[in-house]
Amino acid sequence: MSNFKPLVIGDLKIEKPVIQGGMGVGISLHRLAGAVAKAGGMGLISTAQIGFREPDFKTNFVEANLRAIRNEFKKAREISPEGAIGFNIMVATKHYDMWVKEAVKAGADAIISGAGLPVSLPEYAEAAYEEMKAMGKKFLRRTKLAPIVSTAKAAMVICKMWDRKYHRVPDFVVVEGPLAGGHLGFSKEQLTQYGADSADVEKTYDQAAYDEEVKAIMKVVKGYEEKYDTHIPVVTAGGIYTHEDVKHQFELGAEGVQVATRFVTTEECDAPDVYKQAYIQASKEDIVITQSPVGMPGRAILNPFLKKIKEGERPAIRACFQCLEHCDIKTIPYCITNALVNAAEGAEDTALLFCGSNAFRSERIETVEGVMNALLIG
Repeated sequence: MSNFKPLVIGDLKIEKPVIQGGMGVGISLHRLAGAVAKAGGMGLISTAQIGFREPDFKTNFVEANLRAIRNEFKKAREISPEGAIGFNIMVATKHYDMWVKEAVKAGADAIISGAGLPVSLPEYAEAAYEEMKAMGKKFLRRTKLAPIVSTAKAAMVICKMWDRKYHRVPDFVVVEGPLAGGHLGFSKEQLTQYGADSADVEKTYDQAAYDEEVKAIMKVVKGYEEKYDTHIPVVTAGGIYTHEDVKHQFELGAEGVQVATRFVTTEECDAPDVYKQAYIQASKEDIVITQSPVGMPGRAILNPFLKKIKEGERPAIRACFQCLEHCDIKTIPYCITNALVNAAEGAEDTALLFCGSNAFRSERIETVEGVMNALLIG
């Protein structure tokens, strides 16, 4: 049995302190999130263009996404009636407020939000409660809200603004390090500083240096715990793949870990098999840092699509899905919605395959239960 204590966030108790990271487009939907919740962790559904399979997605993408938020949560809840199920919602997306409100109204146990600073997250969640009250609807508990931060400075900004504007603090905080997959909360210079921009991060990554940043973030959180006389658990993320990785995070003071890459190569993951096989077949050298149209560095597998982008080729952009708040269709190197939808549909040669630094360690298809045991028991 695991020696790790449950992750307790207010009145929400997660028996196994593992949160499955949100992965979009279409990689962590109801099947994966429901399976992780059923196994005792917290499953996260990514709202990033979640309605891409809806028949009216290209013509009515807002309603398609809202409908999919409701449907995916309902299906995940059917898999795990009692488990913890939440959403990952990117601040950088357009209509961020609408996705947050819909997630709250759907009954999400938690919303974890990054790719920007979720300054207005409490406001949008509160607006959803008011809408529910006005309609006579009841909710069992308030959705727990957590920002994703990567630096002590970001943690201070969020805590200070939530304190000043809303007289509250985060219910928990997710600290995402530079070995994470997808969009990263670091500049290229910061990735270089930590040795996280190399193909061989096992040798170059300065774990001790980032551990100090994690401790600094925890110190910021501790200060707001004391001010509000409450407990704010810290969950760490980024490059966590083994039991030893989990133990190290708990030794630092984390009360939970967020893991994404390790869950991609599971039977229950919503990704197509070709996506999972790309992880299994990837070598260490295939995992690269790329510049996303979002304006942030991201970590992905160097496949034919990324090679063409690096060579300056620009795929035709025939429609705008208005997915990002700051996106100029005339200047972006490619449409990230198209590239990620292609990944979710198994069109690998025209797809952006986001991954964490340890994706190359994937050797076979596992089960969610097996991954949970490997992380917590070893």
